[in-house]
Parts: sequence; C-alpha cells; structure tokens
Amino acid sequence: MLENIEVLCHSSIKIKNQEVGIIYFDPYKIDKNYNDADYIFITHSHYDHFSPEDILKVKKDTTKIIIPNEMYEDNEVIKILSDIGLLERSIFDVSPDNYYLKDNLDFKTVPAYNVNKNFHSKEKNWIGYILRLKDVSYYIAGDTDITEENRKVKCDVAFVPVGGTYTMTAKEAADLVNEINPKIAVPIHYGLIVGTKEDADIFKENLNGNIKCEIMI
Repeated sequence: MLENIEVLCHSSIKIKNQEVGIIYFDPYKIDKNYNDADYIFITHSHYDHFSPEDILKVKKDTTKIIIPNEMYEDNEVIKILSDIGLLERSIFDVSPDNYYLKDNLDFKTVPAYNVNKNFHSKEKNWIGYILRLKDVSYYIAGDTDITEENRKVKCDVAFVPVGGTYTMTAKEAADLVNEINPKIAVPIHYGLIVGTKEDADIFKENLNGNIKCEIMI
C-alpha cells in the first residue's frame, strides 16, 4: 500500500499512481526541479505547507492544485499562484467535511484544527484529505489535534503529525490511530521544524499490535 509513496520531509508527501499520475501533498523543501506534478494538495496556508517556491519546483503546465476555500478566497494567495503559473482554471477549492470527484481523483476532506492550542483554529476551515487510489484509502491528516471529526475517519493508511507543539504529540497521534484502526500508520510532521525521530519511535511504541507502523522520514 506504500509502494511508490515517499514522505520527502516534514509533511511533504509524493505519490506516484499509474491511473492518476503524480500527486504531492504540501510540497516543502523540495531538493530540485522535478516539474512532474499532476496534482498538488494543500492542507493550509502556513509556510511549511504552502510554499510557493517548492510548488514551483514540482508544478508543470498542466498541474492542478487543490486548496482550502479559505485560501481560495484570499486574493494574495490567488496572486501568488498566478505569479507562478497556476491560473484560476488550475485551482480547485474545497471545504471541510465534503466528498469530491475531480477528474479521476476520488477524495474526501476532513476538518483539521487544534482543540487545546491556537495555531490552527477550527474557524479557518483547514483540512486533511482522504484519497482513494486502487481501492486503498489514504488519510493525510494535515496539522491537527484529535477531533470529533477525525476520530470517525475510516482509512487503510494514515499519515498523522506526531511532532507536538502545533499538532498532536506522538502519544496523542497513537491514541487517534488506535481508535481509527488503519492497517498502516505513518508518522509525519517531525524532524525539521518541531519534533524528532524519538517522536516517531514513541508513536510506533504506542500503536496497537495489529497496526503496522512505517517510519518514512
């Protein structure tokens, strides 16, 4: 289920899929110009998730970008995207708690927010995604705590933040994953801005035995 999937760093994920093409989530600290993205998903507007210079390294002429509605309504964001060649026809805006079929992409949106800190307010309507590819569902949580909404997520593979400070701690992330019970869990959002490899290890140690943990950073 993780074949042709890379966690590049932090929360930056790259998926290669034969039917859909190449998909990036929150490209950040991209090491060279790939210019191979068919789709780019953005969870929210913080610099380590919405990085124009890194989007520029992965986008090509036909790239489509999926962004939260809050970002779509921000004229500055639209200007930034236009300046790097992503015109309005390339931009698809989404809101939380919805299902979308875009081209041949099948995905849902899940609210992503803090419950005991103020970095990611619920009012921003920032999101995580559940992407379905070849009958496998992938949950990319975005920057979030444990919430009423993500406790209901059903997925095969969960990519969850474990670095603490701005998101769940490693133990909290393990508690969430144990509740939603995917087949595979992948810790992200550590090792660069916040969190360390130790957080990934703590996450793994606290998972139920039936859930496989893959540390990809």
